[in-house]
Amino acid sequence: SCNISNICSKFEPIGSHLFVQGWVKAMRNMKTNVFVDISDGSCSQKLQVLTKKIDQPQTLTYGAAVRANGPIVKNKNGQLELVAKELSVIGPCTVSEGYPFAPRKIYNSDYIRQFLHLRPRTNSFAALLRVRAAMSRAVNDYFCENSYIQIHTPIITSNDCEGAGEVFRVRPDNELLVREMAKKENMLEEAYFDTKAFLTVSGQLHLEAVVRGLSKVYTFGPTFRAENSRTRLHLAEFYMIEAEKAFLVSLEDLMKIIEDMIKTVTNKVADKCAADLQTLHSSNNNEGSIISILGKQFEVMTYDKAIDILEKHSENFVSQVKRGNSLAKEHELFLVKYAGDCPVFFYSIKVSALDLLTPRVGELCGGSLREDDFSNLENKLKKLDLQESLNWYLELRKYGNVPSGGFGMGFERFLQLVLGIPNIKDTIPFPRWPHNCKL
Repeated sequence: SCNISNICSKFEPIGSHLFVQGWVKAMRNMKTNVFVDISDGSCSQKLQVLTKKIDQPQTLTYGAAVRANGPIVKNKNGQLELVAKELSVIGPCTVSEGYPFAPRKIYNSDYIRQFLHLRPRTNSFAALLRVRAAMSRAVNDYFCENSYIQIHTPIITSNDCEGAGEVFRVRPDNELLVREMAKKENMLEEAYFDTKAFLTVSGQLHLEAVVRGLSKVYTFGPTFRAENSRTRLHLAEFYMIEAEKAFLVSLEDLMKIIEDMIKTVTNKVADKCAADLQTLHSSNNNEGSIISILGKQFEVMTYDKAIDILEKHSENFVSQVKRGNSLAKEHELFLVKYAGDCPVFFYSIKVSALDLLTPRVGELCGGSLREDDFSNLENKLKKLDLQESLNWYLELRKYGNVPSGGFGMGFERFLQLVLGIPNIKDTIPFPRWPHNCKL
């Protein structure tokens, strides 16, 4: 069996006898012949298969899974074509029995999203999944090439890293097991681990521990938020790119790492996925996403300057900005537009933290220099009543401590930015959001 991506690449196997398998994307019936376009999902191109009408299987229809074998030729239009010696149907597809997609018909993403199990059959979502995979590889390649060590931080954790309380609790579903394991001094929800356990909201604290032994580390995995948000930018489960670097002492150096990572990954994807990017940009009516990332140096502004700008343009906003508070999404997007649709770092020296604001999604990532003063951190943990549960975190500042800094970036928002995808639910194979956990 040969992948269609290999057949349609620069290597042209003219005269080779090949065996292909895939799904029928289109059919054209002529007097004596039938032309069948087959896709196996390995690339955006389809392979045209020519079979005689007399040899056409009765169940050969749009959507059917087929296998074909025969020689590869170049037809009169200069296209590669497989002349079928044999064409058979592996899995028939009776469109009239409820198959939700019809040939040569364009569907909007809201409609397609109703059929998560069949969504990969559409051209646009298949393109998205290939680009997502390529971008994931490019992220890992970037960190590897820059001497970062990948760390598999835990999915189940005893800490709420961001302190917002937007966590999913974890406990066994087997009540008998819970009661068997429960200790007198613990609540039932603490029976399994002897402490409350949650799905992770961030691997930052774990990276801070490991970086004080390995210098440069990152994690790239699933992250969870238990918030009642059904916007085009939020998911209950998503993937997060998080990196931490020891001996980092300036926000400027952290900004350089973030900008270089974004541009390097985007460049690699633009180079490797041109056909799929064209499909996605056409389906989203957007061509400028990559240009806005690669074509400009990211802007930098202080938090105070950002607030000054927003206050001067207060008539543009539904909610007014307040100095000392976080920005609303409308404020973030306005600052990006104000900077000429260029990504903007805005930062605060006072708290040694930054956010990166980008077109379409607003906040793409946040980062900071970590608190490395033992006394300051001890006082903060006392005020939050976390001294006991995060004593290990405090101890990191006690034994051979160094300054460190890092950032976290939502992978799906990164995809939205690069690909011009309006709704984050269309960047991940099986999205989870409030009231929706299908499949």
